[in-house]
Amino acid sequence: MEAFKKLVNALANPTVYFILTVVLLAGYLLFRKFLTKPAFALAFLGFSVAFFCLSLTDPNFREIVTKPDNVPIVIMLGLVLYLTWLSLRRAVLNDEMMKRGEPNLEARESKDRVFTWPDLVYTELICMVLCTIALTVWSIELGAPLEEPSAPARTPNPSKAPWYFLGLQEMLVYYDPWIAGVVLPSLIIVGLMAVPYLDRNPKGNGYYTFEERPFAVSFYLFGFLILWVSLVVLGTFLRGPNWSFFGPFQRWDIHFLEPLVNVNLSEYFWVKGLGEPLPASPLLRELPGILVVVGYFLLVPPLLLSVSKLFRGFFIELGVARYSTFVILLLIEFSLPIKMVLRWTINLKYIVSFPEFFFNI
Repeated sequence: MEAFKKLVNALANPTVYFILTVVLLAGYLLFRKFLTKPAFALAFLGFSVAFFCLSLTDPNFREIVTKPDNVPIVIMLGLVLYLTWLSLRRAVLNDEMMKRGEPNLEARESKDRVFTWPDLVYTELICMVLCTIALTVWSIELGAPLEEPSAPARTPNPSKAPWYFLGLQEMLVYYDPWIAGVVLPSLIIVGLMAVPYLDRNPKGNGYYTFEERPFAVSFYLFGFLILWVSLVVLGTFLRGPNWSFFGPFQRWDIHFLEPLVNVNLSEYFWVKGLGEPLPASPLLRELPGILVVVGYFLLVPPLLLSVSKLFRGFFIELGVARYSTFVILLLIEFSLPIKMVLRWTINLKYIVSFPEFFFNI
């Protein structure tokens, strides 16, 4: 059992955890026809329940997951996994039906439509009553996670935002607050608003499918599951005192502090690479990072266009303006995991750092 706990703690290392979640999502989408079968889903559910119940015997694991404010995260994770499986299962069935020339599930269900009154209203009433009962029992059994009155001389360790902001709080580790808290969320909102104007493909409208919209579905699942849900899980269960990483079976020791020396790209280039002191000119000092950022946004789009048939198809379908906007939004989304992995592996703090102007990325 101890060897198993050590293995799980090792897999919870942030770099391994992130790469593993990406690989699992890619594998799930690639082998979706087999992995979405009910028999496999039930086997996975049984394994997950057995793993969770056995893990509860460990005091450290039990203390983390049974905190009143962490219980909703456990429930949310289960619901997200179930709804992701359900949507992909219906997508697989629809794709198979449409290949055979048969109407999809949504088209078949539309024939059995019922009136809002009384059918839908009665169903919603029953759900409302059941939810009220569940919330009442929940409030009785689980106490509110209230702490002592706030004091400026004593702050919680770790001091965490509400669960729905943990993704943003994790982003604050890698960017300046105004970038992680204002710029990136604004770009995400603008990007979501721009989707209908960038991608006008009418396929997949009103029914589940994967083969008709593989990139759109994969892109959305990566953004939602990897860059949001996984960061919430990471911030809830793996971030402990001093904002250090802890394994699920590792005790949250308030005295544990991982000795990290984060280094800017300019220091890697000038001091460690060329063996010279940092230039006095801020612009010259950060020139390597500026070239990296400019090259990332200027060279990657045409590179994708030249090596990928998928992106060439996007270019023909979208045109120059919409394709450029789409790729820029795509690169901004992928800049976050790139920055995270660089921080975890080589302790890279900022690619471009202008503390004189409060600009660090």
